[in-house]
Amino acid sequence: MPDQDLKVSNPQRVRALAHPLRLKLMDLLGAEPELTATQCAELTGESVASCSFHLRMLAKYGYIQPGERRGREKPWRLVSRSRTVTPDYDDPDSVREVSAFARLVVEREADRLRRWLAAARTQPEEWVGASTITTSSFWLTAAEMQEVSDELTALSTRLAERFSGRRDDAPSRPSGARFVHILGATSVDIAGPTDAADASSGEPTP
Repeated sequence: MPDQDLKVSNPQRVRALAHPLRLKLMDLLGAEPELTATQCAELTGESVASCSFHLRMLAKYGYIQPGERRGREKPWRLVSRSRTVTPDYDDPDSVREVSAFARLVVEREADRLRRWLAAARTQPEEWVGASTITTSSFWLTAAEMQEVSDELTALSTRLAERFSGRRDDAPSRPSGARFVHILGATSVDIAGPTDAADASSGEPTP
């Protein structure tokens, strides 16, 4: 059964997530069912104390929760693997914090992609060939852009559900499987023409 989507608009909650280490911890907990602060420290290179602090902050704001105790170990797990961070347009603080969070996410994903491209010459040919960067541009209304965004989100959700069992059951991961990220985004070309009339008239855009 898929996780219920976690909706986040509250500016304090958004700000709590907009931290590089906390986003890394969320990534790790998205790849494994549960992790302790010690395991997170081993995977991130950060101290156990630092990981423990940031895990507690993520728990405080409702992103993660304690897992089942294993002796003295205190594992953590995601509240939900599905999250939507979206602004409350009636709250300027929410709009500002969501915008700052989105910029951080884009920067992290761009950096991840740059690292992959820089390492491509050392990677197996089948992995390089299987990766892709694709772009498309077309004229849309705001409603049509929303439809495209919804389709991208639905595709991402379907893929997450299709392979979700491999997160909780490590033996089910096929031999040679690697942890893969997908980035999908829609955006308006702010520097381009402003409406269809500009493009059809042949007149220069001011």
